[in-house]
Amino acid sequence: MREIFTGLPWWVKWIAVPVIALVVFGGLIVSVVGFVVGLLFKLLVFVALVGGLIYVVRKFMSSSSSRSDW
Repeated sequence: MREIFTGLPWWVKWIAVPVIALVVFGGLIVSVVGFVVGLLFKLLVFVALVGGLIYVVRKFMSSSSSRSDW
């Protein structure tokens, strides 16, 4: 791989090649990043809902057990 870039200006290796890669694979990269972000968001919502459910159930159980002590 080094032989390919030998003798070329620095801007070809560090600017032109990454820009071409982004143009060619940009749609794929954006879709993968979007999928991962969407999955993380859904996971966060799931964790929040399960945590809220556990909180509500524990709150209800503690209030119902204190009423049965009367």
